[in-house]
Amino acid sequence: MKILQIIQKPQLRGAEMFASQLSNHLQDQGHEVILVSLFKGEGQLSFSGKQVHLNLRAKVRWLDYSGFKAFTNVIKNEKPDLIQANAGDTLKYAILSRLLFGWKQAIVFRNASMVSLYIKNPIVKILNGFLYKKVDAIASVSQQSRKDLNQLFPVTLGKSRVIPIGIESKQSGGLGTNESGNKIEAQRRSREVRIGKKDEIQLVHVGGFSFEKNHKGLLNIFKRLLLDYPEAKLKLIGDGPLRKQTEEIAKGLGIFDSVEFLGFQTNPMQFVQNADVFVLPSIIEGLPGVVLEAFYGQTPVVAYDVGGVREVVKNEETGILVKKGDEEGFVEEIKKTIQNPEETNKRVKEAYKLVQKEYRNEVIAEKFSSYYKEILDSQRL
Repeated sequence: MKILQIIQKPQLRGAEMFASQLSNHLQDQGHEVILVSLFKGEGQLSFSGKQVHLNLRAKVRWLDYSGFKAFTNVIKNEKPDLIQANAGDTLKYAILSRLLFGWKQAIVFRNASMVSLYIKNPIVKILNGFLYKKVDAIASVSQQSRKDLNQLFPVTLGKSRVIPIGIESKQSGGLGTNESGNKIEAQRRSREVRIGKKDEIQLVHVGGFSFEKNHKGLLNIFKRLLLDYPEAKLKLIGDGPLRKQTEEIAKGLGIFDSVEFLGFQTNPMQFVQNADVFVLPSIIEGLPGVVLEAFYGQTPVVAYDVGGVREVVKNEETGILVKKGDEEGFVEEIKKTIQNPEETNKRVKEAYKLVQKEYRNEVIAEKFSSYYKEILDSQRL
């Protein structure tokens, strides 16, 4: 099978990183994969196969005739069996290119978020409804993402499947060896020593500085925690448009010296594995891959119950869920997590079992491959 994966641009964002990882695993299965980026980007993705960079610069992307034609030329030259569009403008370019230039290949859209929380303008809703009507199949990252999309656009009901995100089990800092297992045990002992001293508690958050990730709420939560753990540290990994604003908020709250803004990191897992708690106070999520990374690193998770988070963070089984917006409750659950190491260790072990069984990219790639085959078989009927 020859598969063309479209991404917005080369960038180290979840959608693009997962698309490149998935592409590698599909190649390992014997498929031919081409990764096509629409716009210029500075990220270096890990995909080992052929990449095509269109470097489009259209300001009005709904009317980018030359861009649609450039994409069509890729289809004509490569002759893929199937196209997968991954977030951003990728579905727009795939659908409009096909309509304008008449190529026939099936288009699959990967829905990785909660669409209704972004589409508020009625005109935008109509335009997106048109795209969803024309797409052949949709792979939603979680049950909640699928339900949200189906309710907003009923035309998607008959062509949706849930295929979650996965993680790389062979990544640096992974837990596939005895040496890694020993490392985790050492980290657990270090965690218990810090908790016993009540002076070196480490929280970590990984995510771009955007409104969805709710860094302002996280800083409010952390300020409350400092009342009981005055020497605690919060490590923020990532970058984005709201970083400077978040730094100013931390200064205004008087907690700037306790917060470490670490920026983009090529290996955020080193920080996640060494933390006492991974915190996720997002107000919008599809199914966050970073939670699976925390599971894989056997780091306790406390998260708001939004989107598809509850499909992996099973409350008091693999992590702790808190009602969205309940900052005081979030603080209390962090305190319980660090004060009850036996219960916490039970949860992290169950979380690790879950991610090993169901959320490795090798497993996820098999699900995508089977879905592609179903789509192609249905087209032949």
